[in-house]
Amino acid sequence: MASTGLLIVSNVKQVGKSLRAIEKYVGKIYIHLNIPAEKTQPLPIWGHLISQLYVDNNQLCSKDISLSILVGSLRDQGVNALQIKPVDMLFSDSHYPELCERMLQHFKIPSQPIYLEQDENTSISCDQQNVNESNKMYDTVVVGGTFDRIHVGHKIFLTQAVIRCCRRLVVGVTTSKMNKSKILPELILPVETRIAEMRDFLTEIDASLQYEIVPINDPFGPTKSDPNMDMIVVSAETLKGGHKVNEIRTKNNLRPLEIHCIELVESTHLSSGPKEKKMSSSNTRIDLLGTRLKQPEPRPNLCDKPYIIGLTGGIASGKSIMCDRLLKKGAQILDCDKIAHQIYEPDQVCYQKIINHFGKDIVNKDRRIDRKRLGEIVFNDPKQLDTLNDIVWPELLTEVKKRIRAVHDQHKCDVVVIEAAILLKAGWENECHEVWSTIVTPDLAVQRIIQRNGLSEEEARKRVDSQMENSEVVSKSHIVFSSQWSDEFTQQQADKAWSILMDDIEKRKLNKLSTDEYSNNNSRL
Repeated sequence: MASTGLLIVSNVKQVGKSLRAIEKYVGKIYIHLNIPAEKTQPLPIWGHLISQLYVDNNQLCSKDISLSILVGSLRDQGVNALQIKPVDMLFSDSHYPELCERMLQHFKIPSQPIYLEQDENTSISCDQQNVNESNKMYDTVVVGGTFDRIHVGHKIFLTQAVIRCCRRLVVGVTTSKMNKSKILPELILPVETRIAEMRDFLTEIDASLQYEIVPINDPFGPTKSDPNMDMIVVSAETLKGGHKVNEIRTKNNLRPLEIHCIELVESTHLSSGPKEKKMSSSNTRIDLLGTRLKQPEPRPNLCDKPYIIGLTGGIASGKSIMCDRLLKKGAQILDCDKIAHQIYEPDQVCYQKIINHFGKDIVNKDRRIDRKRLGEIVFNDPKQLDTLNDIVWPELLTEVKKRIRAVHDQHKCDVVVIEAAILLKAGWENECHEVWSTIVTPDLAVQRIIQRNGLSEEEARKRVDSQMENSEVVSKSHIVFSSQWSDEFTQQQADKAWSILMDDIEKRKLNKLSTDEYSNNNSRL
């Protein structure tokens, strides 16, 4: 499949049919609106049409197809205002050989244009609503937001800013400091990545403007100090923020900004679960739960069978319940916490080492180590905790490896899950084919600990604060789950992840069969 296509649209009524015809060929589609010279209008006039095309066709294209509507060519510069990435195929819904030839040469498209079947030749035009829109443009326009994983809602929002801008567009992109209250903030891309993606999108749709894309640590960014700004574009959700910007500018003796507000875009891909009705980055992040955030790295130190998954996460994040779900799917589960309890038993290797260091005061009358007493020592002294970990973790890993082999030999299972809160701290990720993790908000974890363990809020908060942060866990995970919503939604995440895993295992089996067959044929020769 070719990666990128450029569609010349002369008939907006046929866009849906055109997209359905070409999406099987491409993964990314640019749309060039071919507007006759006699119908040229100020850029803002086309804002309603462009937004409607995004909304209408979002549900027609596959979710894997990226759609961008080019607006730079609507300016005086024409195609020279476009700097899109290499295009593999050119499509047109009308027969315009001269225009197609210009496009082929300008974008160095290697193949000849494909003319799509036409129903009727209706040229692009404004409706009365468009004509009544304000067509005023401004030297400097400003927008702000999280802009995590640019989706159709972002594209509409940003396009409305671009078409109202004559020269300079300033974009404020929130940093992690501002994202803590967002849904699943751990899954928000780094600000540097979001800025880079923003610059790529804006440059593609219109390269004629000056773009200043900056990280912001507060809701106002450069609007509170830059005198050379004229208009701010906001959504209906952030309209109050636009007015607040003007309050601050007035206090700072700066000229208030014109405010242009656009309506929120409703999501067309809602499913069961906690997703918002509007199209949002939060929905995108929720959709990532139970999917691969990154591909597993090769693990030459591990055997192909069984496939080892390290399941980790903070206290009260839902690890054990997720293990129960995976057990029902067919995985074998090894609980490292239970195994650790067993290697603390009298006459085990760890037992004597722990007593030698921490003294006989931690031993009960039945010769067993009093884990509560030991915990009081180590959880109040980081150095003592490190010493205990240095004693226990190597022995625990040795025992876990033995049990992985034993459970595979006994059950002939494809997948073994080792549940280990310490997995990442202990550096065991290299002992697993991939890492899966469970996360919940710190406040929910505290609430669960209070209810489950009977601890005070202070004690519960101390335990949560002492562990690895969710963001660090996510950064080292291949698949992430969150149990902070309904059981049904958590089950959907488990179903999704298991399906991905089973598909991969099946592909590896088929590849191995093909390789073995190839080797056998060569040996006969």
